[in-house]
Order: sequence, then C-alpha cells, then structure tokens
Amino acid sequence: MTTSADKARTLAALYAAPEILRVVNVWDVVSAKAIAALPETTAIATAGHSIASSYGYADGAIPRELMLDMVGRIAAAVELPVTADLDDGYGDAGETVRLAIGAGVVGANVEDRLRPLAEAAADVEAMIRAGEAEGVPFVLNARTDAFVRGGGRPVEESVADAIARGRAYLDAGATAVFVPGILDADTTRALVEGIGHGKVSVIGLPGALTSTEYEALGAARISFGPLPQRVALTALQDNAAELYAGGVIPASTRALN
Repeated sequence: MTTSADKARTLAALYAAPEILRVVNVWDVVSAKAIAALPETTAIATAGHSIASSYGYADGAIPRELMLDMVGRIAAAVELPVTADLDDGYGDAGETVRLAIGAGVVGANVEDRLRPLAEAAADVEAMIRAGEAEGVPFVLNARTDAFVRGGGRPVEESVADAIARGRAYLDAGATAVFVPGILDADTTRALVEGIGHGKVSVIGLPGALTSTEYEALGAARISFGPLPQRVALTALQDNAAELYAGGVIPASTRALN
C-alpha cells in the first residue's frame, strides 16, 4: 500500500527532477480521473478557482469544508500524489494542512496575498510542522502574489519582493515558490537566480512562455490554474451552439467517466 508519506516523497522528487513538473489542474473527480488516465501525468493538482466556480463561489470565497471535501474526493479517486490549492489557508494554515493531509492530500499551494512577510513566513512554518506532526513530509509550493497583487508597481520591485518572500518561505520549509503572472524570459531568469534553480513555480497563461522555455530557464513546475476548466467549458458551449443549430456530438468524443 502506498502511504501518504510515500506519495509526498514522490511529489518532492518530481519537483527536484531536472525536468519541469507539468500539472494540468483539475476541479472534480471526473476531471481528475481524465487527467490521471494520461500516461504523461505524474501528479494531480487542483485549481481552487475552478473548484470554487463549480460550487458557485468566487475565487477565494469558498468555505474550507467544501474545498477540503472536493480535494478529498479527488485524492480518493486517483493513485497519484495530489497537491491542492488551499487559497490563503483559511485563517489557520497549519490546521488547514492537517485537515488536507487527513483528506489524502500531500502537497499544496497557499498564497500570501502580500500579507506582512514575517506573518506569511510563520504560516509556511506552521504548515510544514503540521505535516511533520502527521508523519507526512508535506510538499508546499508557497505562493507569493508579488506580481498579481503588485498594484502596477515597476517589475523590478515585484521581482525583488518575490525574491525576498521566496527565500523566506524556503527557509521556513517550503519546497518551491509559486510566482503567478505572465513572466517573460528576463523576469523568470531573475527570479530563478534570486530564489534558486529548481525552486520557482510558474503558471502557463496566454501570452506566457511555453513549459519547455520555462524548463530551460530553471523553473521547477508549471501549472495552468483555472484555464483547463475554461477550455472544457468553451468546448461545451461551442458544441451546445452547434447542437442548437442542428449539429451532432463529434465522433471523436470519448467516454471518460
């Protein structure tokens, strides 16, 4: 039997590998199973925005118990390690991680929302300690909102802030530092130089670099946030329009549930 500790060690090894860890975010059991069935999939990552949308909540507004219920269902449905988007930790990051581990999760993103650095770093330490107390070497992809909440400040300031926060989070026990935003090559290079090779996680947004380009620059992981759900909903809406116009379900449609 593969234990949660085993899965956590597997996930940590994926972050440490020379190849960038590519995760296509999921939001429910059926999307998780569809992605897990692909031979290229090595880990499952949930998208908090997408799960919140599924329940009718705005991003970051879903109650903790609903988020944990869904990520627990996802973890129970797949054999791969699951890393979950846990928003800002819901006011008690350590306890949230303890509950997430109980639900079968072995890693997470938790965002700082640009709270004071000392406070955010203390939360990182609390999350790592929660994992230790549960016997799971929890894999924390500590997110800094230095870019997405930077308020239009110069890029250089956001880079410096992300580096300072990232180093503090790594010192507190995080495995990697997630810096969401449309990061060009120069910005990514500066972040990797400042935070560490194989320690920066990025998001694949329209207008951003490709995963191969980020890999060459030393990034550890690329995820896609709510974009996979939007791709799926776009396909649904487009096909619905075709059906209303007298069309048919595409012959290429596969049974994935």
